[in-house]
Amino acid sequence: MATTDARDRHHDQVRTLAPHARTRRLHRDPSYQAYAVLRGAFVVAPVVFGLDKFTNLLVRWDQYLAPVLSRPLPVSPHQAMYAVGVVEVLAGLLVLLHPRLGSVVVAAWLGGIVVNLLLVPGWYDVALRDFGLLLAAVALQRLSTKFDARPALWPLRTGVERRPPRDETAGRDRTVTSTTGTTA
Repeated sequence: MATTDARDRHHDQVRTLAPHARTRRLHRDPSYQAYAVLRGAFVVAPVVFGLDKFTNLLVRWDQYLAPVLSRPLPVSPHQAMYAVGVVEVLAGLLVLLHPRLGSVVVAAWLGGIVVNLLLVPGWYDVALRDFGLLLAAVALQRLSTKFDARPALWPLRTGVERRPPRDETAGRDRTVTSTTGTTA
């Protein structure tokens, strides 16, 4: 009886420690560290730069808007930057809430920024830097497929059965029960 109680206590301790050990192992994984750095950067940077579109404390943002793109707009370039700021803040928040989808949105947004900057003489160095950021957003999307188990179009595809990525830290596949009640 005493042996059984000790064994039960040991199993209870192992069960409560196992998630912490898994988390520690995951945080030591270099690919998870890269994912965390990129995710943090693509949350903070778009939010900060988006909010700055309203204050122009960092830079006067409307100087980056190509005249060929701003002329047809029904608003001034300065007013257009307000809309840009809103989109950037929303993109940063999307990366925070759903990095797998948010990183695609940020990469597409950066692609538009690169095209805009290539239309403005003298900003080619900034376009090259933003192309590098676009590549980093693509890397975040690829890493998100490993660490964000939701499909890219979640929550639009909630009823679709999907096998989660292999949990390499535990060395075995995880099984997930879908919304239909079947095991994947």
